[in-house]
Amino acid sequence: MWKQFLSKLPRKSSKSDASPGSAHSHSSNNVATSLNGNPIQRTSSGNVVPSRSTTVKRTTSAIFPSSVVTSIEPLLSFKDVSNSDKQNLFISKLKLCCIVFDFSDPNKYSSEKDLKRQTLLDLIDYVDAGCSRFTEPMISASCQMFASNLFRAFLSNTRTSSGGGETEEEEPLFEPAWSHLQLVYDLLLKFIESSSLDAKLAKKYVDHSFILRLLHLFDSEDPRERDCLKTILHRIYGKFMVHRPFIRKAVSNIFYQFVFETDRHNGIAELLEVFGSVVSGFALPLKEEHKIFLWRVLIPLHKPKSLGVYLQQLTYCVIQFVEKEPKLASSVINGLLRFWPVTNSQKEVMFLSELEEVLEATNAVELQKCLIPLFRRIGFCINSSHFQVAERALFLWNNDHVISLVSQNRQAIIPLMLPALERNIQSHWNQTVLNSTQNVKKMLFEMDEELFLACESKFEEEEMKRMIEEEKRRMTWERLETTATFNPVTENIAVLVRSAIASPIAAALS
Repeated sequence: MWKQFLSKLPRKSSKSDASPGSAHSHSSNNVATSLNGNPIQRTSSGNVVPSRSTTVKRTTSAIFPSSVVTSIEPLLSFKDVSNSDKQNLFISKLKLCCIVFDFSDPNKYSSEKDLKRQTLLDLIDYVDAGCSRFTEPMISASCQMFASNLFRAFLSNTRTSSGGGETEEEEPLFEPAWSHLQLVYDLLLKFIESSSLDAKLAKKYVDHSFILRLLHLFDSEDPRERDCLKTILHRIYGKFMVHRPFIRKAVSNIFYQFVFETDRHNGIAELLEVFGSVVSGFALPLKEEHKIFLWRVLIPLHKPKSLGVYLQQLTYCVIQFVEKEPKLASSVINGLLRFWPVTNSQKEVMFLSELEEVLEATNAVELQKCLIPLFRRIGFCINSSHFQVAERALFLWNNDHVISLVSQNRQAIIPLMLPALERNIQSHWNQTVLNSTQNVKKMLFEMDEELFLACESKFEEEEMKRMIEEEKRRMTWERLETTATFNPVTENIAVLVRSAIASPIAAALS
């Protein structure tokens, strides 16, 4: 009966066990004897688990102090015990919730699962009420319960990576045990947020090991779990100031591994969303550590092909840096140019979108530091045969701040942009791109008519020279083909081409 199941929980010998029938007689009918007949054993870390190896699917590697001995029946309600006994009842309920069930079979241990769910709800209500401060035994038991239920190893991800687009995300896999996990996460969140929790006392248990295992869970396939983790990590970062440098370093290591080793992680977007709030809270002037995070972590995150999954969060983090310290704008732009996806049109459109946001936060002084390579790259994008790339590059000229920057630096920008515009007008296949090109050309003409005409004249001269060079090259190849025709090579004999033959042709062209 249920008494056998509860007898496995730690008890003080000085007090007799409370009878489940006297406390909650209606519960005994819904609970099978000792997990449906399976004996209960305790792991080395103090967690209570069913002895059958197939029952427990999750693994826990957290190490906590030895279990706290309690003497209160866990099925009791908090309102049915005195205030002095509520601490022991809280710990008893936590110990009961350390048991982890197998959810691969929904009909297995259904009554026990319902009991655990109700117990978790009771714990949530108690923590939410904030009646008393958490003692060290309560904190220890809470962290042990969180570790037993949450910390687990994920199966290796064998699914193929998507093409990197925002609309090409794989279908998420949902955690079958979410009905329990969600409540455990809710309890952890309320536990961290509670004003009854002393951070100085709790940091002994919410330590570096606990945080590392929590960060490991961000690789979960279930987006609901990652969303809970995002909020919890943000609260831990805010409450445990002593752990802030460690959290930044640990998350940076996750990003390094993702960019330079695995190229796959499910929680990059959520981690970046947390760091968006972290970066917005950085004090000025920015520390060198924070600038290194921008250069070595955020900028290289533009490299993976799955950029589209977390582009929005990444752009927000980058813009936060530029807005806080405008002198970083040129470094950010040079970083984007360094990782520019010349063979991936879809990513190129994403880069152009982010570039526009960066330019909106850039002043004229910083733009001059990267002006030539930047607008040369924009010119290449305008000439792209992929109409979306060309159209997005031309769309930059609809931004008032970008136009202002161009106007201030028109002496350098118009000579760079005019050739790209003229080539588009001559040869681009897409009518929308042609219309946009004409509009931009008209805009530059109105900006500085004299400079525009001078650049147009220079472009025509250069085009003439280019055509002459192409004609020379064509005639040289024709001469080589003619020579080869009249002097067939039957063996491995070198053919000498005399330069005297080409002199009349070169003279005629000149």
